[in-house]
Amino acid sequence: MRAVAERALRTQRDGNDVVMIVSAMAGETNRLLALAHEISATPDARELDALVSTGEQVSAALMAMTIQALGGQAQSLLGHQVKVQTDGAFTKARIRTIDDARLQRTVKDGSIAVVAGFQGVDAEGNITTLGRGGSDTTAVAIAAAIKADVCEIYTDVEGVYTTDPNVCPAARKIERISYEEMLELASLGAKVLQIRSVELAMKYGVPVHVRSSFSERTGTLVVGEEGLETEVVTGIAYDKGEAKVQLAGVADKPGVVAKIFGLLAERNVCVDMIIQSPSRAGDARTDVTFTVSKTDLPRIKDVIEQAASEVGATVEYDPDIVKVSIVGLGMRSHAGVAAKMFGLLAAEGINIQAISTSEIKISCIIAARYTELAGRTLHEGFGLDRTGGG
Repeated sequence: MRAVAERALRTQRDGNDVVMIVSAMAGETNRLLALAHEISATPDARELDALVSTGEQVSAALMAMTIQALGGQAQSLLGHQVKVQTDGAFTKARIRTIDDARLQRTVKDGSIAVVAGFQGVDAEGNITTLGRGGSDTTAVAIAAAIKADVCEIYTDVEGVYTTDPNVCPAARKIERISYEEMLELASLGAKVLQIRSVELAMKYGVPVHVRSSFSERTGTLVVGEEGLETEVVTGIAYDKGEAKVQLAGVADKPGVVAKIFGLLAERNVCVDMIIQSPSRAGDARTDVTFTVSKTDLPRIKDVIEQAASEVGATVEYDPDIVKVSIVGLGMRSHAGVAAKMFGLLAAEGINIQAISTSEIKISCIIAARYTELAGRTLHEGFGLDRTGGG
Protein backbone atom coordinates (compact mmCIF):
# COMPACT_ATOMS: atom_id res chain seq x y z
CA MET A 1 0.00 0.00 0.00
CA ARG A 2 2.84 2.38 0.79
CA ALA A 3 4.45 1.70 -2.60
CA VAL A 4 1.15 2.32 -4.39
CA ALA A 5 0.54 5.51 -2.39
CA GLU A 6 4.02 6.79 -3.27
CA ARG A 7 3.38 6.12 -6.96
CA ALA A 8 0.08 8.01 -6.81
CA LEU A 9 1.75 10.96 -5.10
CA ARG A 10 4.55 11.04 -7.70
CA THR A 11 1.93 11.08 -10.44
CA GLN A 12 0.14 13.97 -8.75
CA ARG A 13 3.38 15.92 -8.28
CA ASP A 14 4.00 15.57 -12.03
CA GLY A 15 0.98 17.80 -12.51
CA ASN A 16 -1.81 15.23 -12.86
CA ASP A 17 -5.15 14.98 -11.12
CA VAL A 18 -5.37 11.45 -9.71
CA VAL A 19 -8.36 9.24 -9.06
CA MET A 20 -7.49 5.79 -7.68
CA ILE A 21 -9.76 2.77 -7.74
CA VAL A 22 -8.80 0.05 -5.28
CA SER A 23 -9.78 -3.58 -4.98
CA ALA A 24 -9.91 -5.74 -1.88
CA MET A 25 -6.68 -7.07 -0.42
CA ALA A 26 -5.52 -10.48 -1.65
CA GLY A 27 -7.75 -13.28 -0.38
CA GLU A 28 -10.22 -10.97 1.36
CA THR A 29 -13.17 -11.50 -1.00
CA ASN A 30 -12.68 -15.28 -0.80
CA ARG A 31 -12.54 -15.06 3.00
CA LEU A 32 -15.84 -13.16 3.12
CA LEU A 33 -17.49 -15.57 0.67
CA ALA A 34 -16.32 -18.49 2.82
CA LEU A 35 -17.94 -16.92 5.87
CA ALA A 36 -21.19 -16.54 3.97
CA HIS A 37 -21.12 -20.16 2.87
CA GLU A 38 -20.53 -21.32 6.43
CA ILE A 39 -23.94 -19.82 7.18
CA SER A 40 -25.75 -21.00 4.05
CA ALA A 41 -25.00 -23.04 0.95
CA THR A 42 -26.98 -20.48 -1.08
CA PRO A 43 -26.72 -17.13 0.73
CA ASP A 44 -29.11 -14.34 -0.20
CA ALA A 45 -27.60 -12.34 -3.07
CA ARG A 46 -28.46 -8.93 -1.59
CA GLU A 47 -26.79 -9.73 1.73
CA LEU A 48 -23.83 -11.30 -0.08
CA ASP A 49 -23.20 -8.00 -1.88
CA ALA A 50 -23.47 -6.08 1.40
CA LEU A 51 -20.85 -8.43 2.86
CA VAL A 52 -18.25 -8.73 0.10
CA SER A 53 -18.27 -5.01 -0.75
CA THR A 54 -16.61 -4.33 2.61
CA GLY A 55 -13.28 -5.64 1.28
CA GLU A 56 -12.95 -2.64 -1.03
CA GLN A 57 -14.16 -0.29 1.70
CA VAL A 58 -11.26 -1.39 3.91
CA SER A 59 -8.75 -0.93 1.08
CA ALA A 60 -10.02 2.55 0.20
CA ALA A 61 -9.86 3.83 3.78
CA LEU A 62 -6.39 2.34 4.40
CA MET A 63 -5.06 3.75 1.11
CA ALA A 64 -6.35 7.23 1.93
CA MET A 65 -4.68 6.98 5.37
CA THR A 66 -1.42 5.85 3.76
CA ILE A 67 -1.37 8.80 1.36
CA GLN A 68 -2.06 11.16 4.26
CA ALA A 69 0.72 9.56 6.33
CA LEU A 70 3.13 10.26 3.45
CA GLY A 71 2.22 13.95 3.47
CA GLY A 72 -0.45 13.96 0.76
CA GLN A 73 -4.14 14.73 0.76
CA ALA A 74 -6.65 11.98 0.05
CA GLN A 75 -10.28 11.11 0.57
CA SER A 76 -11.85 7.66 0.33
CA LEU A 77 -15.19 7.34 -1.45
CA LEU A 78 -17.55 4.38 -1.62
CA GLY A 79 -19.78 3.44 -4.53
CA HIS A 80 -22.84 5.21 -3.16
CA GLN A 81 -20.82 8.36 -2.43
CA VAL A 82 -19.41 8.74 -5.95
CA LYS A 83 -22.26 7.80 -7.05
CA VAL A 84 -21.98 4.64 -9.15
CA GLN A 85 -25.59 3.85 -10.11
CA THR A 86 -26.23 0.25 -11.18
CA ASP A 87 -29.13 -2.01 -12.02
CA GLY A 88 -30.46 -4.38 -9.36
CA ALA A 89 -28.75 -7.61 -10.48
CA PHE A 90 -26.99 -8.49 -7.23
CA THR A 91 -23.49 -10.04 -7.58
CA LYS A 92 -23.50 -9.20 -11.34
CA ALA A 93 -24.72 -5.60 -11.46
CA ARG A 94 -24.12 -3.40 -14.50
CA ILE A 95 -23.25 0.29 -14.26
CA ARG A 96 -25.91 2.66 -15.58
CA THR A 97 -24.57 6.11 -14.68
CA ILE A 98 -21.77 7.76 -12.71
CA ASP A 99 -22.08 11.19 -11.09
CA ASP A 100 -18.57 12.64 -11.29
CA ALA A 101 -19.31 15.91 -9.43
CA ARG A 102 -17.83 14.79 -6.11
CA LEU A 103 -14.75 13.34 -7.80
CA GLN A 104 -14.17 16.62 -9.63
CA ARG A 105 -14.50 18.59 -6.38
CA THR A 106 -12.11 16.25 -4.58
CA VAL A 107 -9.28 16.52 -7.12
CA LYS A 108 -9.87 20.26 -7.59
CA ASP A 109 -9.20 20.66 -3.86
CA GLY A 110 -5.80 18.98 -4.33
CA SER A 111 -6.75 15.60 -2.93
CA ILE A 112 -6.35 12.16 -4.44
CA ALA A 113 -9.77 10.51 -4.68
CA VAL A 114 -9.55 6.88 -3.55
CA VAL A 115 -12.63 5.04 -4.78
CA ALA A 116 -13.75 1.60 -3.63
CA GLY A 117 -14.01 -0.49 -6.78
CA PHE A 118 -16.34 -3.39 -7.53
CA GLN A 119 -19.37 -1.75 -5.95
CA GLY A 120 -22.28 0.52 -6.67
CA VAL A 121 -25.83 1.22 -5.57
CA ASP A 122 -29.15 0.42 -7.22
CA ALA A 123 -32.25 2.59 -7.53
CA GLU A 124 -33.49 1.38 -4.11
CA GLY A 125 -30.24 2.31 -2.37
CA ASN A 126 -29.06 -1.30 -2.03
CA ILE A 127 -25.33 -2.01 -2.26
CA THR A 128 -24.52 -3.97 -5.42
CA THR A 129 -21.33 -5.56 -6.73
CA LEU A 130 -20.13 -5.89 -10.32
CA GLY A 131 -18.83 -9.46 -10.38
CA ARG A 132 -15.27 -10.77 -10.13
CA GLY A 133 -12.75 -8.30 -11.57
CA GLY A 134 -15.31 -5.54 -11.13
CA SER A 135 -12.73 -3.01 -9.95
CA ASP A 136 -11.36 -2.91 -13.50
CA THR A 137 -14.86 -2.05 -14.70
CA THR A 138 -15.21 0.67 -12.06
CA ALA A 139 -11.87 2.15 -13.12
CA VAL A 140 -12.67 2.34 -16.83
CA ALA A 141 -16.21 3.62 -16.20
CA ILE A 142 -14.92 6.39 -13.95
CA ALA A 143 -12.15 7.21 -16.44
CA ALA A 144 -14.84 7.63 -19.09
CA ALA A 145 -17.03 9.72 -16.79
CA ILE A 146 -14.25 12.17 -15.85
CA LYS A 147 -12.74 12.09 -19.37
CA ALA A 148 -9.37 10.93 -18.07
CA ASP A 149 -6.34 11.00 -20.37
CA VAL A 150 -5.56 7.39 -19.56
CA CYS A 151 -6.76 4.60 -17.28
CA GLU A 152 -3.83 2.68 -15.80
CA ILE A 153 -4.63 -0.81 -14.55
CA TYR A 154 -1.97 -2.10 -12.13
CA THR A 155 -1.78 -5.86 -11.74
CA ASP A 156 0.69 -8.63 -10.90
CA VAL A 157 1.98 -9.00 -14.48
CA GLU A 158 3.76 -6.49 -16.72
CA GLY A 159 1.05 -6.36 -19.35
CA VAL A 160 -0.91 -8.54 -21.74
CA TYR A 161 0.99 -11.58 -23.00
CA THR A 162 0.61 -13.67 -26.14
CA THR A 163 -0.63 -16.45 -23.85
CA ASP A 164 -0.42 -17.43 -20.19
CA PRO A 165 3.32 -17.53 -19.30
CA ASN A 166 2.53 -20.25 -16.74
CA VAL A 167 1.40 -22.50 -19.59
CA CYS A 168 3.95 -21.39 -22.18
CA PRO A 169 7.26 -19.96 -20.87
CA ALA A 170 7.99 -18.55 -24.36
CA ALA A 171 5.03 -16.15 -24.12
CA ARG A 172 5.97 -12.52 -24.77
CA LYS A 173 4.47 -9.20 -23.77
CA ILE A 174 2.34 -7.39 -26.36
CA GLU A 175 3.21 -3.68 -26.61
CA ARG A 176 -0.10 -2.52 -28.15
CA ILE A 177 -3.35 -4.40 -28.68
CA SER A 178 -6.71 -3.33 -30.07
CA TYR A 179 -9.87 -3.10 -27.97
CA GLU A 180 -11.46 -5.76 -30.17
CA GLU A 181 -8.62 -8.25 -29.70
CA MET A 182 -8.47 -7.56 -25.97
CA LEU A 183 -12.24 -8.01 -25.74
CA GLU A 184 -12.00 -11.41 -27.39
CA LEU A 185 -9.06 -12.49 -25.20
CA ALA A 186 -10.86 -11.34 -22.03
CA SER A 187 -14.05 -13.16 -23.01
CA LEU A 188 -12.08 -16.30 -23.86
CA GLY A 189 -10.36 -16.70 -20.51
CA ALA A 190 -7.46 -14.24 -20.37
CA LYS A 191 -7.53 -12.97 -16.77
CA VAL A 192 -5.62 -9.71 -17.16
CA LEU A 193 -8.69 -7.50 -17.70
CA GLN A 194 -12.35 -8.05 -16.94
CA ILE A 195 -14.45 -8.21 -20.09
CA ARG A 196 -16.86 -5.41 -19.17
CA SER A 197 -13.97 -3.05 -18.52
CA VAL A 198 -12.77 -3.63 -22.09
CA GLU A 199 -16.32 -3.14 -23.46
CA LEU A 200 -16.52 0.22 -21.71
CA ALA A 201 -13.05 1.27 -22.86
CA MET A 202 -13.94 0.47 -26.47
CA LYS A 203 -17.34 2.20 -26.26
CA TYR A 204 -15.95 5.43 -24.84
CA GLY A 205 -12.48 5.35 -26.39
CA VAL A 206 -10.61 5.22 -23.06
CA PRO A 207 -6.92 4.31 -23.53
CA VAL A 208 -6.09 1.54 -21.03
CA HIS A 209 -2.50 0.95 -19.93
CA VAL A 210 -2.01 -2.46 -18.27
CA ARG A 211 1.03 -2.22 -16.00
CA SER A 212 2.81 -4.06 -13.21
CA SER A 213 2.40 -2.94 -9.62
CA PHE A 214 6.01 -3.97 -9.00
CA SER A 215 7.92 -2.05 -11.67
CA GLU A 216 7.95 1.26 -13.53
CA ARG A 217 8.25 -0.38 -16.94
CA THR A 218 5.81 0.34 -19.74
CA GLY A 219 3.12 -2.32 -20.00
CA THR A 220 0.54 -2.98 -22.72
CA LEU A 221 -1.55 -0.18 -24.23
CA VAL A 222 -5.10 -1.16 -25.19
CA VAL A 223 -6.33 1.26 -27.88
CA GLY A 224 -8.30 1.52 -31.13
CA GLU A 225 -7.00 -0.49 -34.06
CA GLU A 226 -6.00 2.57 -36.11
CA GLY A 227 -2.26 2.44 -36.76
CA LEU A 228 -1.83 -1.04 -35.29
CA GLU A 229 -0.08 -3.78 -37.22
CA THR A 230 -2.68 -6.46 -37.90
CA GLU A 231 -1.04 -9.72 -36.86
CA VAL A 232 -2.71 -12.88 -38.11
CA VAL A 233 -2.73 -14.23 -34.54
CA THR A 234 -2.05 -11.83 -31.67
CA GLY A 235 -2.70 -14.10 -28.72
CA ILE A 236 -3.94 -17.45 -27.43
CA ALA A 237 -6.37 -17.82 -24.56
CA TYR A 238 -7.81 -20.75 -22.70
CA ASP A 239 -10.71 -21.05 -20.27
CA LYS A 240 -11.06 -23.93 -17.82
CA GLY A 241 -14.10 -22.37 -16.19
CA GLU A 242 -16.74 -23.80 -18.51
CA ALA A 243 -18.78 -27.01 -18.53
CA LYS A 244 -20.40 -28.65 -21.53
CA VAL A 245 -24.10 -29.51 -21.52
CA GLN A 246 -25.53 -31.77 -24.22
CA LEU A 247 -29.26 -32.23 -24.81
CA ALA A 248 -29.86 -35.27 -27.01
CA GLY A 249 -33.11 -35.94 -28.86
CA VAL A 250 -34.44 -32.37 -28.90
CA ALA A 251 -37.54 -31.92 -31.09
CA ASP A 252 -36.40 -30.18 -34.29
CA LYS A 253 -39.15 -27.59 -34.66
CA PRO A 254 -39.51 -23.80 -34.18
CA GLY A 255 -39.59 -22.48 -30.63
CA VAL A 256 -38.06 -25.47 -28.84
CA VAL A 257 -34.51 -24.11 -28.60
CA ALA A 258 -35.92 -20.66 -27.72
CA LYS A 259 -37.77 -22.25 -24.81
CA ILE A 260 -34.62 -23.93 -23.48
CA PHE A 261 -32.51 -20.78 -23.55
CA GLY A 262 -35.40 -18.62 -22.35
CA LEU A 263 -35.49 -20.61 -19.11
CA LEU A 264 -31.72 -20.12 -18.68
CA ALA A 265 -32.03 -16.38 -19.38
CA GLU A 266 -34.61 -16.08 -16.59
CA ARG A 267 -31.86 -17.26 -14.18
CA ASN A 268 -29.38 -14.67 -15.59
CA VAL A 269 -27.20 -17.50 -16.93
CA CYS A 270 -24.69 -16.56 -19.63
CA VAL A 271 -24.48 -19.27 -22.28
CA ASP A 272 -21.32 -19.32 -24.37
CA MET A 273 -20.85 -21.72 -27.27
CA ILE A 274 -24.02 -23.20 -28.81
CA ILE A 275 -23.94 -25.99 -31.37
CA GLN A 276 -27.05 -27.57 -32.88
CA SER A 277 -26.61 -30.68 -35.00
CA PRO A 278 -28.76 -30.88 -38.14
CA SER A 279 -31.51 -33.48 -37.95
CA ARG A 280 -31.16 -36.44 -40.24
CA ALA A 281 -33.65 -37.20 -42.99
CA GLY A 282 -36.74 -38.88 -41.51
CA ASP A 283 -35.70 -37.96 -37.96
CA ALA A 284 -37.40 -34.95 -36.38
CA ARG A 285 -34.93 -34.75 -33.49
CA THR A 286 -31.55 -33.10 -33.06
CA ASP A 287 -28.80 -32.57 -30.45
CA VAL A 288 -28.12 -29.20 -28.83
CA THR A 289 -24.77 -28.63 -27.10
CA PHE A 290 -23.79 -25.51 -25.18
CA THR A 291 -21.34 -24.37 -22.53
CA VAL A 292 -21.97 -22.50 -19.28
CA SER A 293 -19.82 -21.40 -16.37
CA LYS A 294 -18.92 -24.24 -14.01
CA THR A 295 -19.96 -22.04 -11.10
CA ASP A 296 -23.41 -21.58 -12.63
CA LEU A 297 -23.97 -25.26 -13.40
CA PRO A 298 -25.00 -26.53 -9.91
CA ARG A 299 -27.72 -23.90 -9.53
CA ILE A 300 -29.17 -24.36 -13.03
CA LYS A 301 -29.20 -28.13 -13.33
CA ASP A 302 -32.84 -28.17 -12.26
CA VAL A 303 -33.72 -25.69 -15.03
CA ILE A 304 -31.77 -27.65 -17.65
CA GLU A 305 -33.43 -30.89 -16.62
CA GLN A 306 -36.85 -29.24 -16.57
CA ALA A 307 -36.26 -27.90 -20.09
CA ALA A 308 -35.00 -31.29 -21.29
CA SER A 309 -38.05 -33.04 -19.85
CA GLU A 310 -40.42 -30.59 -21.52
CA VAL A 311 -38.85 -31.14 -24.95
CA GLY A 312 -38.33 -34.88 -24.56
CA ALA A 313 -34.52 -34.80 -24.46
CA THR A 314 -31.85 -36.46 -22.32
CA VAL A 315 -29.02 -34.52 -20.64
CA GLU A 316 -25.28 -35.17 -20.30
CA TYR A 317 -22.78 -32.94 -18.46
CA ASP A 318 -19.02 -32.73 -19.00
CA PRO A 319 -17.09 -30.37 -16.69
CA ASP A 320 -13.66 -31.71 -17.77
CA ILE A 321 -13.25 -29.46 -20.80
CA VAL A 322 -11.26 -26.40 -21.75
CA LYS A 323 -11.89 -23.79 -24.43
CA VAL A 324 -8.72 -22.94 -26.37
CA SER A 325 -8.85 -19.92 -28.67
CA ILE A 326 -6.68 -17.96 -31.09
CA VAL A 327 -7.31 -14.23 -31.63
CA GLY A 328 -6.02 -11.76 -34.21
CA LEU A 329 -7.23 -8.90 -36.40
CA GLY A 330 -5.31 -10.40 -39.32
CA MET A 331 -7.72 -13.32 -39.54
CA ARG A 332 -10.08 -11.05 -41.45
CA SER A 333 -7.79 -11.03 -44.46
CA HIS A 334 -5.90 -14.35 -44.21
CA ALA A 335 -7.28 -17.68 -45.42
CA GLY A 336 -6.36 -21.04 -43.94
CA VAL A 337 -6.04 -19.97 -40.29
CA ALA A 338 -8.71 -22.43 -39.12
CA ALA A 339 -7.20 -25.25 -41.15
CA LYS A 340 -3.79 -24.57 -39.61
CA MET A 341 -5.20 -24.51 -36.06
CA PHE A 342 -7.07 -27.78 -36.54
CA GLY A 343 -4.02 -29.37 -38.16
CA LEU A 344 -1.73 -28.37 -35.29
CA LEU A 345 -4.11 -29.88 -32.73
CA ALA A 346 -4.65 -33.04 -34.80
CA ALA A 347 -0.89 -33.58 -35.08
CA GLU A 348 -0.78 -33.85 -31.27
CA GLY A 349 -3.73 -36.25 -31.15
CA ILE A 350 -6.06 -33.65 -29.61
CA ASN A 351 -9.71 -34.22 -30.54
CA ILE A 352 -11.93 -31.15 -31.09
CA GLN A 353 -15.39 -31.50 -29.51
CA ALA A 354 -16.90 -28.19 -30.69
CA ILE A 355 -15.86 -25.13 -32.70
CA SER A 356 -16.95 -21.49 -32.59
CA THR A 357 -15.69 -18.62 -34.74
CA SER A 358 -15.98 -14.89 -35.25
CA GLU A 359 -14.18 -12.51 -37.61
CA ILE A 360 -11.09 -12.40 -35.40
CA LYS A 361 -11.16 -15.56 -33.28
CA ILE A 362 -11.48 -19.33 -33.46
CA SER A 363 -12.35 -21.35 -30.35
CA CYS A 364 -12.22 -25.10 -29.84
CA ILE A 365 -13.52 -27.21 -26.97
CA ILE A 366 -11.08 -29.98 -26.05
CA ALA A 367 -10.51 -32.29 -23.08
CA ALA A 368 -9.07 -30.37 -20.13
CA ARG A 369 -6.05 -32.69 -19.85
CA TYR A 370 -4.69 -31.26 -23.12
CA THR A 371 -4.71 -27.60 -22.00
CA GLU A 372 -0.96 -27.03 -21.72
CA LEU A 373 -0.08 -29.14 -24.75
CA ALA A 374 -2.60 -27.28 -26.92
CA GLY A 375 -1.42 -23.89 -25.65
CA ARG A 376 2.25 -24.56 -26.36
CA THR A 377 1.51 -26.18 -29.73
CA LEU A 378 -0.59 -23.28 -31.01
CA HIS A 379 1.78 -20.64 -29.60
CA GLU A 380 4.74 -22.15 -31.39
CA GLY A 381 2.78 -23.08 -34.51
CA PHE A 382 1.60 -19.51 -35.09
CA GLY A 383 5.05 -18.01 -34.46
CA LEU A 384 4.26 -16.27 -31.17
CA ASP A 385 7.33 -17.47 -29.25
CA ARG A 386 9.75 -14.78 -28.09
CA THR A 387 12.04 -15.57 -30.99
CA GLY A 388 9.21 -15.74 -33.53
CA GLY A 389 7.16 -13.23 -35.44
CA GLY A 390 3.48 -12.54 -34.95
